This record gives sequence, C-alpha cells and structure tokens, in this order.
Amino acid sequence: MVDLDFYFDPVCPFAWMTSKWVRLVADQRDYQVEWRFISLRFVNAGVDYAAHFPPGYERGHTAGLELLRVAAAVRAAHGPDAVGSLYAAYGAELFDSAPGREADLQRDPVGFASEVLSGLGLAVELAEAVSDTSFDAEIRAETDRALSLTGRDVGTPILHFDPPEGAALFGPVISRLPSPSDALGLWEHVAALARFGGFAELKRSVRETPQLRAFGLEDGEVGAEEDWQQGHRRDTVGS
Repeated sequence: MVDLDFYFDPVCPFAWMTSKWVRLVADQRDYQVEWRFISLRFVNAGVDYAAHFPPGYERGHTAGLELLRVAAAVRAAHGPDAVGSLYAAYGAELFDSAPGREADLQRDPVGFASEVLSGLGLAVELAEAVSDTSFDAEIRAETDRALSLTGRDVGTPILHFDPPEGAALFGPVISRLPSPSDALGLWEHVAALARFGGFAELKRSVRETPQLRAFGLEDGEVGAEEDWQQGHRRDTVGS
C-alpha cells in the first residue's frame, strides 16, 4: 500500500530538498512512496517565458521534461520502484555535487542521463528517451493528475497523502534538510494540515537559497533570504 505519491520535476531544487526530507521520514516510519511525474514545462506550456522567467528557464524546464522521458522509459522497463532510485541519482548529480552539472545537463542531456543510468547499472541506451516524445502523453497525464488534486496555481513538488482518497498539497517548500527527529515533527504537522478538509494555503515568498552544493552551500550553511516567485527570484524577472 502506498502512503504517499510524490510528484517531482528533476530540475526543481526545492522539490529535491523536499524529497530528501520525505526519504528521511519514509526510512524511519517504513512508509511506501511512489515517485510520480510533473513537468514544469507542461505546467508552463501557455506561459511566455521571456516575459515571466529569467533567461535560461525555458531550456531548464525542457531539460526536466527530457529527464522525465528517461524516467518513463526506466519505469516501463523496470517498474515504478526504479523511478525512486533514478530520481535520487538525478538529484545527487544536479544538486548535491559541485556547481555546473545543470549546465552539463542542458548542453548534453543524453550524456548526462547515460552517466546516471550507468551508475545505477541500467542500460545506457535508455538515455535516448530524452528525445522520445511518445512518453509525453504519459507525463502530461500525470502532470494533469497532480494539478487536478491541488489546482493549477502551484509548482513542484506536489505531495498526495494516503492516495487515492487522501488530500494533496503543493510543498512543503523547504530550504534546509531537517535532522531525522525534526523531519518526523515536520511530517506530522504537514500531514495534519493535509488531512483537515478545510485547509487551503499557507505561504510566504521569502526563501533561503537552498542548502545544496550546486548553489555553493555546504551542510550547516544557511543561504541568503530572497523573494521568490513561481520558482525563481522575483527581482530577476525581465533581467
């Protein structure tokens, strides 16, 4: 029985941080998590990127879709459990290593995916799925499913508690990884909010830079606070 459906886009750093928190909780509580797809490129399909996002976001979101195509190919070949391992490897490469891997992904998505697949002992030929648009209907359907649970004015990640009947939330968006004990406390609070049928929203747009090596921060360091909007720093729009 699945305790949580976690909808992720591989290129979202905040989704990655939340996923690390969820894995901490799952390990301690023996929860079962199913890792599902939501594409930021599809979420923003009707958006003028030049007007609403800083330069480079369209290519970044497209790279996320390309990695989701590979994830769909892996799921088709090896089942849903393989997606969790693949996402863990994606995130470790993109966000828990030195800066520059996101640029490597955008420049050579097949090469990036091949390295990740090889490290997992999976067929590197699956990396060719980055350009296989036959997986897009599946990814779009899961994206639409996620948005049907929360409404469309959200980003990633989306957490669906106790599926299929349970409630879903966008977030929590966290900038630091809590300790194992704090992880459980945070989980209980978030789950309680999700289970109260009248809960709608808690939000603030001020965020710390994610505590990830890709952003130049090591464990224990606290990032600068900035005002974010729709997954990017507010003051960079139109720059």
